[in-house]
Amino acid sequence: MTRSFKSLGLKPELSGNLASLGYASMTPIQEECLPQALAGKDVIAQARTGSGKTAAFGLALLHFLEVEKFRIQSLVLCPTRELADQVARELRRLARGIHNIKILTLCGGVPFGPQIGSLEHGAHIVVGTPGRIDEHLRKGTLKLQHVNRLVLDEADRMLDMGFQEAIRDIVSHVPPRRQTLLFSATYPDDIREMAAGIMQRPVQVKVAATHSGNSIRQMFFDIGQNKQRPACLRLLLLKFRPESSLVFCNTRRDCEEVADELRSHGFSAIALHGDLEQGARDQALVQFSSRSASILVATDVAARGLDIDSLDAVINYHLARDPEVHIHRIGRTGRAGKKGLACSLFSEKESAKVARLSAYLDREILSDPLPPFSLLEKKPFRPPMVTLQIDGGRKQKVRPGDILGALTGKEGIAGKQVGKIQVLEQCAYVSVERNAARPALRKLQTGTLKGRSFRVRRLHG
Repeated sequence: MTRSFKSLGLKPELSGNLASLGYASMTPIQEECLPQALAGKDVIAQARTGSGKTAAFGLALLHFLEVEKFRIQSLVLCPTRELADQVARELRRLARGIHNIKILTLCGGVPFGPQIGSLEHGAHIVVGTPGRIDEHLRKGTLKLQHVNRLVLDEADRMLDMGFQEAIRDIVSHVPPRRQTLLFSATYPDDIREMAAGIMQRPVQVKVAATHSGNSIRQMFFDIGQNKQRPACLRLLLLKFRPESSLVFCNTRRDCEEVADELRSHGFSAIALHGDLEQGARDQALVQFSSRSASILVATDVAARGLDIDSLDAVINYHLARDPEVHIHRIGRTGRAGKKGLACSLFSEKESAKVARLSAYLDREILSDPLPPFSLLEKKPFRPPMVTLQIDGGRKQKVRPGDILGALTGKEGIAGKQVGKIQVLEQCAYVSVERNAARPALRKLQTGTLKGRSFRVRRLHG
């Protein structure tokens, strides 16, 4: 039986908020990690995306935070901007009961100047990528002398991306008397070495994946010639018709080409890779998570840290180079007791990858029969939602309640037709049911938010 959060003795403003968020009992990683973290111990936790690890370290940071001391007390390092933004959003949700708390994100790919301005106004918690954090330290715009808790989230991926030197430099700016929490999906030798250098007698925690192998139907398809790959991908999408699917490619170029190819055949597909500008990345993630785009075509690095509810299918357009990466990819579907589908395409030139994966899985990989090519004549499915972008966000004091009120006010749409609302620094996104898109767009374009008119447009996936 899993323990309740009430057993942890958290601050009342945290425990009360957890109840309002619907957090009743802890996930395995929270159950193993939180008591150790709240006891002030260094922790190495082996856990995958979707295990609840953000709350596992976030609640510890917030419990010990002294909000009356307006200085940086906690630093969270993440491998990508997407994960950093996601972590910051979750920390803000967990901290809703704490007044006057400021959580700041510092990531690359966005202008440096506004970040300096934000730092001058101070913060309690900083969440960021190693490259940009290190840059601020070198330029003297970030001071970490009051940090008492350091979190390394998805440490294995940060090392894979070449951030070892940056992490070492950042750690040198943080007081040695601190608590360090390290989270990693895998625990290779380079992580062990790094942990030994930056942690004090850490407690090691490992939990099983949040899904069982039985919850994922794995299928493999021998496509023969490589030129058949795009058509085979469309066949699988038309056969299984997943409402949300993540298609993995090994390169950024492949991502763009596959997404373009799918869109040219009427599919709702968006590419996600490291070359995208921050605004385009935000849009891609918002559209996919709000079900206004059905297919996200991504590289492993870009998809790292994505935590999308109810992902129906994962499709490996190319086999992963590493069998462990394959397991990580397909583990994004079939979560929380739901059934998931994982399809992998391979050509005659990928026999070595197939052999490595077969040995890793300890099973013979046989090709499943491809659906009939006559399926290509079927029409692609349309996503159930449409996303609208509003050119006003937190900086303009726009809140989710303002958007909902504007949409559902006099002669507006029904509340049940409104989906996910996300408010960022300079803009906001709201998803609405497809049949309500036109009246919703008209209502926002002709109405006001906070007594002001904002530019509103429909995003197309």
